[in-house]
Amino acid sequence: AMPYDPVKDFAPVVLVSSVPNVLVVPADQPFKSVADIIAYAKANPGKLNFASSGSGTSIHLSGELFKSRTGIDMVHVPYRGSGPAVVGLLAGETQLMFDNLPSSIAQIRAGKFRALAVTSAKRFAEMPDLPTVAESGVPGFEASSWFALYAPAGTPKPVIDKINAAVVKFLAEPAARQKIIEQGAEPIGGPPEALAAHMAAEMPKWSQVVKESGAKVD
Repeated sequence: AMPYDPVKDFAPVVLVSSVPNVLVVPADQPFKSVADIIAYAKANPGKLNFASSGSGTSIHLSGELFKSRTGIDMVHVPYRGSGPAVVGLLAGETQLMFDNLPSSIAQIRAGKFRALAVTSAKRFAEMPDLPTVAESGVPGFEASSWFALYAPAGTPKPVIDKINAAVVKFLAEPAARQKIIEQGAEPIGGPPEALAAHMAAEMPKWSQVVKESGAKVD
């Protein structure tokens, strides 16, 4: 167990950015769409292996959410980090992965990976032609990693507001936004309350996925 309570011991400051995961397959695989993956998996239960950067990561849980929302059976293959998972996928040890976009963006641009869909609620600005998983026949599907700033619980509100204002100002600068987007993330910002609400929505959803899949954190 963790030595702290992620809700009680920290005060939300600001949601900095959201990182969509992207469903990628090696370019030499026949799959051209999310529908192709679902159709193949339904016809061949347990034949598809999906890579992850480790058990309990957003990459793993995106795959588990996909399994539960589509009713398909795929085998989870955990690696020690995104780098080795990408190498394993390129080597054909696995057939697909819901990778963090920054980790796969170079392979997608180089044509080694075919990107089929992003896991965010809306399309990613840098890749407007890439559909979301939800648009691709899995309504309501949404899975993104997110980065946020927290302060120790009990930090005075004026201090939290001051840090929040500084980060929100930074995220509004065109150069900063562009840099974040180029790396495969989406700048967010907003008040501390928006981060608290985001956490409140995310926790039950992922608790359910973890429970259904029996996922354990390495």
